[in-house]
Parts: sequence; structure tokens; C-alpha cells
Amino acid sequence: MNSEFIEALRDLEKEKGINMDVLVEAIEAALISAYKKHYGSSQNVRVEINRENGDIHVYYRKDVVVEVEDDRIQMSLQEARQYDPDFEAGDMFESEVTPRAFGRIAAQTAKHVVVQRLREAERNLVYDQYSTRKDDIITATVLRQEGRNIYIDLGKTEALLAPSEQIPRENYHVGDRIKVYVLEVRRTTKGPQIMVSRTHPGLLKRLLEKEVPEIYDGTVEIKSVVREPGWRAKIAVASHNENVDPVGACVGAKGMRVQSIVNELSGEKIEIVRWDEDMTEFISNALSPAKVISVSIEEDEKLSQVIVPDHQLSLAIGKEGQNARLAARLTAWKIDIKSESQMAALSEALNEQELFEEEMLEDMYLSTENKEKNEEGVDENLATETLNDLFAEG
Repeated sequence: MNSEFIEALRDLEKEKGINMDVLVEAIEAALISAYKKHYGSSQNVRVEINRENGDIHVYYRKDVVVEVEDDRIQMSLQEARQYDPDFEAGDMFESEVTPRAFGRIAAQTAKHVVVQRLREAERNLVYDQYSTRKDDIITATVLRQEGRNIYIDLGKTEALLAPSEQIPRENYHVGDRIKVYVLEVRRTTKGPQIMVSRTHPGLLKRLLEKEVPEIYDGTVEIKSVVREPGWRAKIAVASHNENVDPVGACVGAKGMRVQSIVNELSGEKIEIVRWDEDMTEFISNALSPAKVISVSIEEDEKLSQVIVPDHQLSLAIGKEGQNARLAARLTAWKIDIKSESQMAALSEALNEQELFEEEMLEDMYLSTENKEKNEEGVDENLATETLNDLFAEG
């Protein structure tokens, strides 16, 4: 190694941000192992690299002791004082043992260490860059498919789109540009592993934030987002400005804002509803597009009873219960939906039940009353017979 090598390390420090002293210390540590391996030494050695000209020196080291137990790592005080009379027990004795041909070994070792540290530095840079993008969206390119896993190119690294994070019915082709949500960035022995998603509600939320200026500036707030990826989604929004309609702001003129998001999500139907502090009103809005007649709630159990017109029942429930299911997740309440006729039939049945129970109670009361009267009659007869018997005996 020479001064040019030291200059190269300084350039790496500037370009890659790798501290030169850290690199030199790593090379020195690697050279110790290389020396012991190539020269079969079991001695305790130290390697020193001159930071100016790149010269390398190897020194064997021994602890100065009164009594030697292991001559590979220890030297007697008497022997040490032959080199320098000032030695005391506990000092460290060093002597240079740099081999003549050690330069070639040192160069190879240094190259390996630098390459390894460069790779580690690049991995750390990638990790630092994408760990700050967690919970954000990135535009990426489909790179390849392995089984059901899709690997996408983020520019400086790859990311994994697992089967569970892919939109059903969505096909991916090499070269396609798609937007993905960064789920997690992990450190691994092979470098950072980035997990992304196309199904997470956060993807829809971030897309809406980028598309709607009123959300970006804080005028409109997204309160809740739920999805059944590829099929349907509901978003609850609220406005902090009474002059701004939150639903209209998100939908845009002729639905242009929301339509661009629908296109990005392969036709997923998106419904935007108004959030309300009044839970009865919010639940009613959440069941859109169905019209609701009334909503009654039980706060303790977070349970709501919703009545809709007969012709709106199937719309309120949705295909395979999808609308009701999404509304329940959006509001975090249990929702029981009944039509007017179902509610009327239920009320009639309850009335009949109450009437039946009243009749049963009345019958029980009469039966009990008659029984008590009979028992009183029997008691009177017994008393009369007893008195007659007493008079007869007297």
C-alpha cells in the first residue's frame, strides 16, 4: 500500500460518507487475522497503517510479568529490561515483525475490507433512505415475478410485493409502473428488505392526500379509511371550514379527482361520506348510497339498529353484505339493518308476545287466588269439626 491508497480512502470518505479512520481501523483488524493465517503465528500482534504514506508495520506484543506462564503472550521482567531498563511489570513490550512479502497480502486484504465496507455503507444508505418513507407511497416499476411474489424496482433497490398485499384480479407485467405503499423496512444480512402493499388502506389515504389540495393544506381531514381491495372502499372525511364541502372537495369536478384514484386501483369503487360527531348521523352517512329512515344506538355496546325502506334493504346491505360490512368497519360500530316491513312484523310479534305473557300472568294469578281460597275453606271445616268433637266430649 502507498500514499495513493490513502488518497483513495479520503476520496471514499467524501463521496460515500465512510469515515476514513473507521476504514483504516477495519483494515488493520483484518490484517491481524491475515498475518496470523499466512504466517502461522499465535502471538498477540498489532498492525499499524501510516495515515500519511500508507506504510504498514506489524508488531508482536507481550505483557511484561514477573513469572512467565505463557511465553507466546508474556515476557519476563528480566528479559524486558535487557531491551529497556525502564520496563516494569504490567507494561507492554512491542517489537516489529513486518514480513518482507506482507505488502501483497495487505493489498488484497485491504481491497476486500474496502469493498465489504462500501457494500455495508450502501446498504445503510438505502435503509436510511427508505426507512424514512415508511407509511408513504412510492412509484415503482415491476421487475420480475417469482412464483406469486412480485419484485419491483424502487431505483436504488428492490422491494417485495407479497401475494397478500396484491390487489385481487390485478395482473402485473414486467415494466409496469405502479404506486405502492411502504409497509416495512427491515435490516437483514443481505441488506435492507422493503415490504410494500397495494391493499393497505394507507395507500388509498396517501393517494387522496396527493390528489386533493384541501387535504394537503389541512382544510379537509380524513377520519377513517376502509377497503376490500379491488372491490370497494369507503372514506369518511370532515371539513374544518364550514364553507368547504369535504365530500365535494374529494370527489372533484365531475368526479375527476376520485376517478384518477379509481383508475390507479384498477377500478376499485370508492365512496366518500361525511363524518359527523353525532353517531346516528355518521352511521346513516356510512350506509350510503342507501337512504336511512332512523338509527337508534346503544352507547355501551356500540350497537346500532338501522331502519331502511323496504326497497333500500338490499342496497343498504350490499352484495354479500359488503356495504354493511364496510360501514361497520368505518364507524367501528355493530350495525343491525332492518326494513320497515321487517320492523313492523317484529313489533307485531313483540306485541303478541307481551299480550301472551300478560294472559299467562293473569291465569297464574287467578289460579293462585283460587288455591288460597280453597285452602282457607279446608281450614275452616277442620276448625268446625274440632269444636264439635270437643263439645261432644264435654
